[in-house]
Amino acid sequence: MKVFLLRNTLKLFLVFSILFGLSGFSIKIKEENPGKVYLFAYSTLKNNGKNGLHFAWSTDQKNWFAIGPEFSFLKSDFGSWGPTGKSMSEVFLIQDNSGIFHCFWSVRDNVFAHSESKDLVNWGRQNYIQGMKNFVGKEQDKSIILNVQVSKNEGQYLIHFSESGNNYSCATKDFKQYTSTIIDANASALKLRSEIQLQDEILQGTMHKVDWSLVENMIKNMESVKFRDKQNNTSPKSDSLLFLGLKPINVTIKINGQNSKKISNMLTGVFFEDINYAADGGLYGELIQNRDFEYTLHDRKGSDEKWNSSMAWSGDFKIENVNPIHANNPNYAVIKNGSISNSGFEGIALKANEKYDFSVFAKGTKAIVRLKTASGETLAEAEFTPSNTWKKFNLVLKSSKTVNDAHLEISTNGETAVDMVSLFPQKTFKNRKNGLRADLAETIADMHPKFVRFPGGCVAHGDGLHNIYKWKNTIGPLESRIGSRNIWGYHQSMGLGYFEYFQFCEDLGAEAVPVLAAGVPCQNSSDGGSGQQFGIPMEDMDEYVQDVLDLIEYANGSINTVWGKKRAEAGHPKPFNLKYIGIGNEDLISDVFEERYRMIVKAIQQKHPEIKIIGTVGPFFEGTDYREGWKIADDLKLPLVDEHYYQSPGWFINNHDFYDSYDRSKSKVYLGEYASWGNMFYNALAEALYLTGVERNGDVVSMASYAPLLAREKHTQWNPDLIYFNGNEVKPTVNYFVQKLYGQNPGDIYIERSVKASDNSDVNKRIGVSAVKESISGDLIVKLVNVLPVSVMPSIEIANLATTENTSYTVLSGNPEKTDARPITQNITLKEAISKELPPYSFTVIRIKTKK
Repeated sequence: MKVFLLRNTLKLFLVFSILFGLSGFSIKIKEENPGKVYLFAYSTLKNNGKNGLHFAWSTDQKNWFAIGPEFSFLKSDFGSWGPTGKSMSEVFLIQDNSGIFHCFWSVRDNVFAHSESKDLVNWGRQNYIQGMKNFVGKEQDKSIILNVQVSKNEGQYLIHFSESGNNYSCATKDFKQYTSTIIDANASALKLRSEIQLQDEILQGTMHKVDWSLVENMIKNMESVKFRDKQNNTSPKSDSLLFLGLKPINVTIKINGQNSKKISNMLTGVFFEDINYAADGGLYGELIQNRDFEYTLHDRKGSDEKWNSSMAWSGDFKIENVNPIHANNPNYAVIKNGSISNSGFEGIALKANEKYDFSVFAKGTKAIVRLKTASGETLAEAEFTPSNTWKKFNLVLKSSKTVNDAHLEISTNGETAVDMVSLFPQKTFKNRKNGLRADLAETIADMHPKFVRFPGGCVAHGDGLHNIYKWKNTIGPLESRIGSRNIWGYHQSMGLGYFEYFQFCEDLGAEAVPVLAAGVPCQNSSDGGSGQQFGIPMEDMDEYVQDVLDLIEYANGSINTVWGKKRAEAGHPKPFNLKYIGIGNEDLISDVFEERYRMIVKAIQQKHPEIKIIGTVGPFFEGTDYREGWKIADDLKLPLVDEHYYQSPGWFINNHDFYDSYDRSKSKVYLGEYASWGNMFYNALAEALYLTGVERNGDVVSMASYAPLLAREKHTQWNPDLIYFNGNEVKPTVNYFVQKLYGQNPGDIYIERSVKASDNSDVNKRIGVSAVKESISGDLIVKLVNVLPVSVMPSIEIANLATTENTSYTVLSGNPEKTDARPITQNITLKEAISKELPPYSFTVIRIKTKK
């Protein structure tokens, strides 16, 4: 039996090598189980070292066979997603006395990493150890750990490493606690690594003798992953081959009102993160860029010498910081017998006869403010006369023309200092002062979101400990707020702060879902030793936990509380009635993370048991962080967990039953970030199809939000996005219209349905049906998705529901490779609706009135 399994495994491996084009793979099929084989662990510098841990095996240490080849069994999660982050080098694998494998590898910034596994397929947490942390007198900031090696010595393990020509070591017994780093004079003599030749390449790594069954399981896992990836690599072109000769499909759909279940009434919401200029230059209505002269080189880590306190300004002025209007806003501009001009965000968009609120803090001599075209034509002007002390001036400017490339100019014949130079359209969303850009906010409002998540995303926990988003810096008078470097490489003015977020949620009629860091920076952090997974020092965590508790008081406390009073002073004495709070955002689940996370969660549970805490389970739908995050959520009995995944359209097509088997007794799911990779109609349809499964499982999935939401053209750090825009135009994607149709057609009762289509499983996967009832209106809403190149002829039977003939019928259809599909709605009879042909590649929503 073993001989048979081995032979067939190796044959199957050869088939997959041909199927997936695994170049360079060759193998001599063994006719009997080799029993023990040699396993070689290694990494390479290919793809900047991002390809992770690889393995090869041999029976004789001469003929080596790469698994994959170079399949990634473990990838490093240290550092940013940029060119130098997530790298793994100098891997060293060791097996302890209980048979557990421990993998060490070098990253950078005096750091080496550790993870462990029983089977070399499923890995435990990644923890990062600062190699030089305890070595007195050694520069620790930018050096690199090289050549990590591990040896056993009298019940403990010695980790040897070299840096800048010096050799060091530390010891551990449990791979959690490490001794102080010491100089190891003998380390240079250690040669614990092995060397093999594989396909004419000399590789260094570690070698172990293991049971063949271990290797066989690794091969099977590799084959399974590659097969799954192959299945998920779908497109309209691959569909045309897969369904060549397919005829139109007849589908029988039965909807029975007697079989129903309650589902969440807030499935569709929005995720707002200040990425792609979503806030300043986007949703935030301010038209002046760098209004407070506080841009710094650090915003972009010095990569753009023009990115400084004068950014977006030109003219005759100098920057000073003596006696500023506020200590948090030290810089201001001094104009002397000349003018200063601001170009906004690639020009200021103005509309004819619209009024704009101009404000400025100024001192000095009389000045004139003008709105001008690129050619110098004045569209509006007004004057103000400062004194010798700072004073705020408020003026109204009315544009005489519609232009997209205006600029604002302040001129003086004397010497005038200016700061907090601001220009807002009077017509903001809901006419709020310091408000939101109306067209963008209305586009979001049209989705009928049931909740709004803010401020991120990676923005929430920032690039390094000093960059963690601090909500207290975003409230109060604008001149007192503290701007910050954005992890996505630009400046956040914090004009759109927590008060404005809460107010926006209230204006939308949506629940607020603020997300705060769990005491650690972002998994995309590039800030070295103060960056990812070293965490806020425990001696400072009490203060951080109090900040989290203070936020709840700010949102919900009475005006007699410290922070409730501050909310009232901002113009909102009534509590915001916060119900949810997220702690952490797709974090690497490490020991450092868990210690701080539990501290925060327990404090909220004890003081505010009424608040629903949303946990975090990593950035993927599977893997170490996913498993470890769910373990913590189970132990803490969290009401919700935040799942994230960005996948191919094929993944969404093949997995719309993803939540069917979830344990209903555990935490509910907030699908906080998801999207297929693209803005073609094919992508949108895959998402529509997947959402039929989310609705079907609305008893376990409570909330879902596509991400990212907004992107300013020419300033995208991430694609795809839901809504693109420029200074004067909003450009929703076809993905947006799918979200809008779901948001405008929700239900809180799921009606069980049966679907009989085809014996072809690939066909069945591409037909989605969801039936829900909205209790408020009583409407029955049927959603039908056809991701096939042929039409579908439905026959819908509705039983035990008192329907009327009043039916709204909406179809979103078009070329799957295009982006221009838009929904068309008509009123037809119920009889027509339940038998109307579903076009190829289409999403249909039937809204049926029922009798009271």
